[in-house]
Amino acid sequence: MKPGSRGELRARIAATVEARAPQLIRLSHELHGDPELGGEEHRAKHRIAQQLADAGFVCDERQPSAPTALAVRRGNGALTVVCCIEVDALPDIGHACGHNVNAAAALGAALALADIAEEADLTVSALVTPAEETSGGKIDLIREGFLDGAHIALMAHASGSDSVGNSSLAMTMWSFEYTGRAAHCAAAPSEGVNALDAAVIAQTSIALARQQLPSGSIVSVVIDEGGSAVNVIPERTRGRVEMRAPTREALETITARIRKCLQAGALATDCALDIAEPGNSFSQLEQDEALCLAYQEAMVDRGRTVAFSRQAVASTDFGNVSLIVPSLHPMIGYEVGGAAHHTAEFAAHGSSESADRAVQDAAYGLAVAALSVASDPVERERLLR
Repeated sequence: MKPGSRGELRARIAATVEARAPQLIRLSHELHGDPELGGEEHRAKHRIAQQLADAGFVCDERQPSAPTALAVRRGNGALTVVCCIEVDALPDIGHACGHNVNAAAALGAALALADIAEEADLTVSALVTPAEETSGGKIDLIREGFLDGAHIALMAHASGSDSVGNSSLAMTMWSFEYTGRAAHCAAAPSEGVNALDAAVIAQTSIALARQQLPSGSIVSVVIDEGGSAVNVIPERTRGRVEMRAPTREALETITARIRKCLQAGALATDCALDIAEPGNSFSQLEQDEALCLAYQEAMVDRGRTVAFSRQAVASTDFGNVSLIVPSLHPMIGYEVGGAAHHTAEFAAHGSSESADRAVQDAAYGLAVAALSVASDPVERERLLR
């Protein structure tokens, strides 16, 4: 990069975000008004793909296996920046986690960085990443090699306040099924093998085990099926258990204990037990300090004071990205009336003027943070090492 050109490129990022603001806001509103569940985000993918194609991005020769994922790039620089564009919504309550804001902000950052890619010696990769709320689509993209060779990964997440540096909890979810034998509960109870009893024993074991689990552990259980008639001993019980912990290592400790609790239910009742992991295990989020500080500094330009926090905020499949690529995942704040994530009240604010401003501010902050670190000789050497 030419001496003194960083300021010029920063100004160009601001100009690009300003020029692209109408289309970014339109995308955010379209996603908000047309939510799609994980793995079903076909319309969202099409809308984003069209904007990226219009901006000169080209498809990678190889594409992700997930039909609603997309990998495109622009530029041929030595340093690759990956912008993760997550698009899925939640059942019944739509974009109650603000992914419409996340997607539009990440797209804005990709467009802004693409416009300076040649001067900043960047390759800009845009990944449409499905199913964050369910199976963890970013982890599939990692497994398939779409983060190979990346030097920076970034996205922003909708929130009620601004922060950067946050961690997240490692997480996994299992489904489980107990199979016993049905019998009339009055005429022949001794002939039955009670699958619901197995689940009750497992839940009780889990409740008693919580005291000995690593600090910060969260274990949640729900029973999806536990019998259909009160006078028939249940022959099948289906449920799900979700486990969270501050780190992957702590999560492994939890899963080992919870597996024994589930097995205890089967052992005590003579039921058969089947355990399945329907999605991927999420790792904890670890943000790159240099990118965080650069983002804090950039957001001053937008009139925002961004707090630096190490507090864990829920769970995200971007955590897995952050363990292999220096990453930035700030929380971008807008007015949500005190509502919490994953509520209809939070979703209601997703297309407000405040949310629209958050899209633009986050796009600018992400792009400038990437530019600042990529154009610093010491940091660039670290990233390219």
